Amino acid sequence: MTTQVLKFVELSEHDRRQTGSMRKLEKDDRVELRVMRKDGGDQTVSLAPHAAMLLEDVLGHLLRGERVAVLAEDQELSPNDAATILGLSRPSVVHRMDVGDLPFHYVGKHRRARLKDVLALKSKVDMQQVALNALAQETEALMRDYGL
Repeated sequence: MTTQVLKFVELSEHDRRQTGSMRKLEKDDRVELRVMRKDGGDQTVSLAPHAAMLLEDVLGHLLRGERVAVLAEDQELSPNDAATILGLSRPSVVHRMDVGDLPFHYVGKHRRARLKDVLALKSKVDMQQVALNALAQETEALMRDYGL
């Protein structure tokens, strides 16, 4: 049985209208989260500044109608989940694992890679793509300007 690691959350149009907007947090702002329980009780939790900034970012994305997924850095991903993040096919991810580009380990007979390793590979692949695009533009300019 497999579990889906990437769980996206999004707000409906109705929920986005109900939520309203929030001013940008200032340096010395204090953020408290109030939870109103269905049994009538409530709980208030004070948030550390970095946690408050994270929630501000998440809320901003949700209010713009974007989907959000939150994962821990050490979260283990299947090749399918890694493929989703990398924008590659599952066989391409397995190949990257086999050639050593993406560290992984086995859980039983299933491959697992850590999110931080997947994100490191994504950063490397994205930088390579930027370099390839720049090279392609340069090549096109040379062909256009000098007929090469």
